[in-house]
Amino acid sequence: MKISIYATLAALSLALPAVAQEGDAAKGEKEFNKCKACHMVQAPDGTDIVKGGKTGPNLYGVVGRKIASVEGFKYGDGILEVAEKNPDMVWSEADLIEYVTDPKPWLVEKTGDSAAKTKMTFKLGKNQADVVAFLAQHSPDAGAEAAPAEGAAN
Repeated sequence: MKISIYATLAALSLALPAVAQEGDAAKGEKEFNKCKACHMVQAPDGTDIVKGGKTGPNLYGVVGRKIASVEGFKYGDGILEVAEKNPDMVWSEADLIEYVTDPKPWLVEKTGDSAAKTKMTFKLGKNQADVVAFLAQHSPDAGAEAAPAEGAAN
């Protein structure tokens, strides 16, 4: 009996980090206020979900979207290098959480280039999973992240 209790507790403790990554979209919508100085969330039909800046790309559909793929947006060299080295890579919720926490280390990891640079200077110090959960709500292709294209490299 004791062994099964210990095994259950061990299994639960190992599962906690995965649960901790799940965000609250309602909280994320409020937290997104920090992001809207540079980013908007605008549906393809022109409906503004969150009015915001145009310094950064429109984040509608970002979860499940190919990296650096918003037509007409001028991306920085670092993110373009990620897209070039990983042409089938799409934004997963985990990658977005890591990226918004601190873009530079994410770019270095994905490119292998310690000099990789980002145009995104803001770092989201907390509630990253909430913001990403909010963005996932407005990402019709989010299911694509679960099944990346064949040969995709993360």
